[in-house]
Amino acid sequence: MDIFERMNTKILYLGDTTLDTAASYLAGVMKHFKIDFDYRPSDQAFIDDLLAKDYAVMIISDYPGSNFTAEQLEAVAEKVKAGMGLLMLGGWESFTGANHEYTDTPLKDVLPVVMQPSDDRINSSGPCLIEKSVDHEIVAGLPFEKHTPGIGGFNRFQSKPGANTILWSRQFRAFLKEGDDFEFEPFAEAEPLLVVSNYGKGRTCAFATDAAPHWVGGLVDWGDARVESQAEGAEAIEVGNWYAQFFANMVKWTARQI
Repeated sequence: MDIFERMNTKILYLGDTTLDTAASYLAGVMKHFKIDFDYRPSDQAFIDDLLAKDYAVMIISDYPGSNFTAEQLEAVAEKVKAGMGLLMLGGWESFTGANHEYTDTPLKDVLPVVMQPSDDRINSSGPCLIEKSVDHEIVAGLPFEKHTPGIGGFNRFQSKPGANTILWSRQFRAFLKEGDDFEFEPFAEAEPLLVVSNYGKGRTCAFATDAAPHWVGGLVDWGDARVESQAEGAEAIEVGNWYAQFFANMVKWTARQI
């Protein structure tokens, strides 16, 4: 029996500082959707004991690559090949980041994207809107076309050949015309935002922006209703219902639960 056949449904969530700061957002979403998870904060190194547990998904979000040993990252890659999912969310300590976090690690082969050789952080002072390019379980039922959300920044990467690019980010320059009308003009090519693929038996997902401020931008309030939640040990959150559903869908898809 391989790892995928005996895998449980628990998630391992690494990073986003602490549960009483940025990690409260994704932790609150998982609590709301009854997704069971273990958590490790950004300032604590990864430990081998975690490799002995058969998690459905490992989420890495603003968790320094230096927290892993090379041997641990090789083991993570092998677990994904055997069936564990891997979801990386954007941030200053995700993908390449400011310090080549994962660029030259075994995860470069596992993730569905090609990371940049140097600092990949893009901060957008103007509108940065999300465009959906294909239908997929992660975005099913979410109104990206009619209620287009915006973000505040992202990690720049390229989709690997054969990977599925579901969402793109596009930066706009906004200016006031004569009268009271604003005009929006794209000033850069669209960038991959949500990319998925497979590595061996495991599903892989790369989302270029964050679940928490500041990069999450207006996406955190995306919805026509509010979701209130509080994970154990975390701060309470109040967020948009479409935002919450979207992040829950990413976790569930990577875990093969949808």
